[in-house]
Amino acid sequence: MSISRRNARRSVRILGLASASAALVLGVSGQALACNIGEFKAEATCKGEKGQITVTDRDFSGQKATVSVFLENNGADEKKIGEQVVIGTKEGATIVFDEDWAPGAVYRVNVNVPRFIDNKNIEPNLTAPATACKKEESPSPTPPASESPAPAPSASAPAEDSATPSASESSAAAPVSEAPSNAPSAAIGDSNLAETGANSNTGLIAGVAGALVVVGGGAVYFGMRRRGAKSGS
Repeated sequence: MSISRRNARRSVRILGLASASAALVLGVSGQALACNIGEFKAEATCKGEKGQITVTDRDFSGQKATVSVFLENNGADEKKIGEQVVIGTKEGATIVFDEDWAPGAVYRVNVNVPRFIDNKNIEPNLTAPATACKKEESPSPTPPASESPAPAPSASAPAEDSATPSASESSAAAPVSEAPSNAPSAAIGDSNLAETGANSNTGLIAGVAGALVVVGGGAVYFGMRRRGAKSGS
């Protein structure tokens, strides 16, 4: 069965429409996937005491994007800070513009990607933070009160303690040294009475001794006479 010319033309027309539709869909989706101004982000950052403007590109289609930064003044460009080319990645490719920005300064960030982004600005404009970049000084640590060294004792303190007796020690030692001069003890009184013969039994003892002497003398005398009489006879 042969195909008529009419059917052939219809088939070609259908294929053409399908191809055009597919190309249109792929073109639109490819353009949307390739690059988009929403994939760019700008922020004012600090590196030490110096300011920076950082632009991040998260377009991973491999398109080269030209990024330009302008300082704004009352809605108009005051000066161009710089221009760089960036190729985005899925994680985000970053470019940095050295700019010692003032607090609250406003910047316009422009992006141009041929056939995709035609000199569009990142909206809204970039506004720098209210605090300028400055070096953070770490305060010197202060030791707690418990760790402060105790004052060293003076050298004269021990000498005073050892050389000068306390009031309680001197008061306790005084009666011992002064006891002999104030009142005689009982033992000393007894010895003085014995040496001087002031005891009440001394006269009696002397009388008895004298009597014994007399008796002894008489005995000797009578003995000698008795011995002489015996020798004469």
